[in-house]
Amino acid sequence: MAKPKTIIRKAHIRDVDRIHALITLYSNDQFMLARSRSELYESVRDFFVAEVGGAVAACGGLEIAWADLAEIKSLAVDPSWQRRGLGRRIVQACLKEARELGIKRVFALTYQAGFFQKLGFQKIPKEELPHKIWSDCLKCPKFPDCDEVAVAITL
Repeated sequence: MAKPKTIIRKAHIRDVDRIHALITLYSNDQFMLARSRSELYESVRDFFVAEVGGAVAACGGLEIAWADLAEIKSLAVDPSWQRRGLGRRIVQACLKEARELGIKRVFALTYQAGFFQKLGFQKIPKEELPHKIWSDCLKCPKFPDCDEVAVAITL
C-alpha cells in the first residue's frame, strides 16, 4: 500500500476546527495553552499544518513578538501521527519563515525541550524573554508558577 502524501503548508480558514481540536487535546491535560476558535481565526495566518492524505495531522504557529524575536507556539501532533517527523517539519517551516522575515531569534515555551534541542534550540532562562511575551501566560491556569522550559535558537 502506498504511503499517504504529507504536505506542510500554511493553514487555511477551513483548518481552524482541526487546529482547535489538536490544541484542545493537549490543553485539556495542561500540556499547552488553550486557544479559542476566535483567537485561532484571528491568528490563522501564523499557522502551518501538516496534511497527511488530505487530513490535518499536526499544527504549529510562528508569532512575531518583536522586530527580532518570534515564538513557535501551539505545536501539536495528533497522537496517531507522532514520531513521524511532522512536528520537526512544522518547526522547520516556522524557522524558514522567520529567516525570510529577517527575524534573528526564535523561542518556544515547552515541556518537550529535548525535541527542540534536537533541532538546534538551546535552553535559556525565561527571564531573558521580554515582558511582552508574557501576555499569553496571564491566561494560563499555571500562572505564575509556570513549569515550562524556555528554548531559543539564533538564526
